[in-house]
Amino acid sequence: MYVSSMSIKELKLIAHACAKINMKKAVALMEHVDQVKCPTKELNAFVSLIRRVCGLDNQLTPFTDTVRRNFQQWILKKNAGSHNTFTDDQHAWLKLIRDHIASSFHLSPDDLDYSPFDSQGGIGKMHQLFGDDMNELINELNGELVA
Repeated sequence: MYVSSMSIKELKLIAHACAKINMKKAVALMEHVDQVKCPTKELNAFVSLIRRVCGLDNQLTPFTDTVRRNFQQWILKKNAGSHNTFTDDQHAWLKLIRDHIASSFHLSPDDLDYSPFDSQGGIGKMHQLFGDDMNELINELNGELVA
């Protein structure tokens, strides 16, 4: 049967059946969560599950591990063949950002006014360390670490 000749009711039935199949697959995957390093937060577990069901990850991987792996790859790529590596202070801030993204999925400049960034000098310190590239860096990390 061709899609153009299907009724709306038939399309809805097919969509519902596909959703059931994906939900069954998701439930089956969740049953194996305890066998891997289980994410500590339910939202992280949910994101990990979605990434697996959508085919972004080959296995159920805690989102925190995904962010850390992507961060390591990003740092290596930034430092590859470059004499302008990050300073120790910059690297410490990048780790703070990594950890924030791992638990909150996103960093905005407003987040720099809150813990743990405020105790490290907040938005002013980040601007001091990264200059006018600060917002571009935040956007880049938001994209790269959750990919």
